[in-house]
Amino acid sequence: MVTQTKSKRSYPWTTKIGGTEFKLRLMTADDKQAMLDFAKSLPEDDLLFLAVDITEERAVDDWIRRINDGNLRTILIEKDGKLVGHGSLLHEEQVWTRHLGGIILLLAPEVRGKGLGNILAGELFAFASELNLRKVMARMAAGQTGAVQVFEKLGFKIEALLADCVIDRNDRTHDLIIMSYDVTGFTEQ
Repeated sequence: MVTQTKSKRSYPWTTKIGGTEFKLRLMTADDKQAMLDFAKSLPEDDLLFLAVDITEERAVDDWIRRINDGNLRTILIEKDGKLVGHGSLLHEEQVWTRHLGGIILLLAPEVRGKGLGNILAGELFAFASELNLRKVMARMAAGQTGAVQVFEKLGFKIEALLADCVIDRNDRTHDLIIMSYDVTGFTEQ
């Protein structure tokens, strides 16, 4: 059993969007194979710029270790018992950036555009507030215009553009965009 820090939030819970029910719950070690299957089902374009190759068992093992250590919180979204997305909040470990968190949102193509990203972000912002984080950062390749737009709609602002700081699976470099969100301005609804 995973020993994630106890949240004020209660999981699992379900939401209905357009007649489809989605279940949100915290990730555990038991989700290893489901995460691998989910990652392997994603289009190659979605995998190009992941900081960690979640199609690899070793990477998912490390992910679970970080959850157990309390440095990472991951919320899974299921549709009809199948994993269709996740949102993760990484709490920075360095003393001088302990007020920062990193956010990752990844949804299967068939469930994008339904508001699940907003739901996940709200849940992760609540975790960030509980951890007394002040800022949440998101990083992506500049060419990921859809992802940039999603984060802008969530209220993130572009902080930096770093040339050639991302390398894809084909060894081509791309510019890196760093976006941030001020958690101190977040209020639960």
